Amino acid sequence: MINPWISLFLASLMEVFWTYSLKALNMQRIKDIDWLHSYAQPATLLPVLPLLAYVGFGLANVIFLSQAMRSIPTATAYSAWMALAVVGIKLVDVLYLKQSLSWQSVFFTALIIIGVLGLRRVDGAAVH
Repeated sequence: MINPWISLFLASLMEVFWTYSLKALNMQRIKDIDWLHSYAQPATLLPVLPLLAYVGFGLANVIFLSQAMRSIPTATAYSAWMALAVVGIKLVDVLYLKQSLSWQSVFFTALIIIGVLGLRRVDGAAVH
């Protein structure tokens, strides 16, 4: 069995991939596929790839997160998963999609992470 913290990291990574597969998904292009003649031109099926990625990354995300939650308290696992995913998405935006990065953006991303971790900590403390 994988270390629960590695499973949690992998779940966050899958969440990042899942998010961008959702961004790439274009249902209209899938609807426009000529399914009867697509065997002759397999390239016409390319619009289906983001849908397959969406399903695959979503399932992997759930599997890894559920494995992590078996050993890590739920509130801790969920908040860490979300914080890692937010950081991962921001990194992809800046490094791969070349979106601008400002100190304000870093500050507010940090606030999201702190807020999620703080809420989860308070929620976890209230249960005990």
